[in-house]
Amino acid sequence: MTLRRLAVSAIALGAAGILALAPTALAGTQLWDFEDGSDKGWDAPNGDWQMNGGVYQEVSGAEAAMHSVVGEVDWDDYVINAKVRIDDAGQWAGIAFRVQSDFEYYIYYLNSTNNKSELWMHTDGGFDARQNLADIPAVGDVLIENDTFHEVQVVVAGDTFELWVDGELQSEDVDNTYSTGKIGVWAWSSTASFDDVMVTGANIVDTLAVDAGDKVATVWGLMKAAR
Repeated sequence: MTLRRLAVSAIALGAAGILALAPTALAGTQLWDFEDGSDKGWDAPNGDWQMNGGVYQEVSGAEAAMHSVVGEVDWDDYVINAKVRIDDAGQWAGIAFRVQSDFEYYIYYLNSTNNKSELWMHTDGGFDARQNLADIPAVGDVLIENDTFHEVQVVVAGDTFELWVDGELQSEDVDNTYSTGKIGVWAWSSTASFDDVMVTGANIVDTLAVDAGDKVATVWGLMKAAR
């Protein structure tokens, strides 16, 4: 991974959402940039997930709630950053969080047809068993388009969640059903691409080849400078 990519990732964290992490916590970060062509550690219960050109893709567009997940089930509060692209004639793709099982998790996803985002809670009973928690019309200058990578950030702190798209806060929502879980990428009857998936949290083991303490100090420095 290049120093440039690490700097961009740190700035993305500092711009929004890092406030969810206590300043005294020794946060760990894990990053999947897929540049080595490997999806090691990812588990896909449905869909057809492949590596193509350094991005992670769902290539079939054939099923409801196709998702692939990574991480630990005891992760609680964290910030997720990822590039999300709805491909071709698809309509829905996003980021799953607090993933408890193949069926139980939250999902913030982009809806390109209606230029909005949505928050759903998936529940036990099947891939399409779910409950709508929020419909989120695009805020600010955000325009959700197909075949364009959008910078998506999900901030998870206790029972409060934030969705950021292309640097603009779209929604803050509250639910206390799931308190911990893995993270994932997701598409509904759509082909979609994902890149530079990164998660930072106080109880996440750091896997970046930098000193964790220095990284946290750098991120907090960027945040303070932006105030």
